[in-house]
Amino acid sequence: MWTFRREMRRGTVGVRRDAQTPFSDIASPWDWFQAFEENPSTVACNICWWGGDGFEGFYHSESATCPGCGSIARDRFLFFCFIRRTAPGMYRLLETSPRLGKPYRTSMSSWFDYRASDFDQRSHRAELQLNLQDLQLESDSLDVVLTPHVLEHVPKTGRALREIHRVLAPGGRMYLQVPVQQGWTTPPKSPELHGDATPVFWRFGLDLTARLREIGFRAHLLCTEGFYSLVEAGARIWPDPTSGEFDVDSILAAGQKADLIPIADRELTSILAFHPTYMFLTWEAVK
Repeated sequence: MWTFRREMRRGTVGVRRDAQTPFSDIASPWDWFQAFEENPSTVACNICWWGGDGFEGFYHSESATCPGCGSIARDRFLFFCFIRRTAPGMYRLLETSPRLGKPYRTSMSSWFDYRASDFDQRSHRAELQLNLQDLQLESDSLDVVLTPHVLEHVPKTGRALREIHRVLAPGGRMYLQVPVQQGWTTPPKSPELHGDATPVFWRFGLDLTARLREIGFRAHLLCTEGFYSLVEAGARIWPDPTSGEFDVDSILAAGQKADLIPIADRELTSILAFHPTYMFLTWEAVK
């Protein structure tokens, strides 16, 4: 476990496309932080613990792909948020429409009381078929819900959030990712489909924090230190060129320092390829 760190210090590891880091070698996902602090490297995956001199692709939430497990940057940020903000232990955990496949899910099942769900079993095969607007689960039956890029496809946001609140045990947590491409929530101006032909009902903004609090969650938006520092400084224009599908100036304008919690410093942001930082926002909602 973590042998790639020792190799990195000898300067012998590059992007090894044939390298598969066995998930079974990882005793606990929380160990990554201690190993990172003891043996810093160029880039590393906090999900499968692969390491090398660069991820595949380019800096973007949908790219910077890990050759070990296939995670893209937003996968690593969601997992980072969950592990960074919780303590080791056994959790009753539901992940909705997980992007990663069997090796990831097998390991999640060894670390947690883990189940995966999907709405129609079309693009993401899962053991449970669940509708977030009407979860067929007992109240107070889950400790953690991970829901990446699903809520924008649900027509009735309030109903889905109330259902998640209901099934979480007191103190339970949801880690929620949606594409945040603008400052404030609106429906799409024209019909919008994502890559799997799933319709988009909402283009969410940072005002989702207030919506979560209305439901009864204690909610904050987790971000990188770089993003937080710009909001703290009152920046209204992003200092570097931005990706055209993001209205970054409106995201900055909607940012409220009190709603943000920075969880990745600049070194970790580079190690895990959380660039550009305006693409990496995840809500933590605690019941």
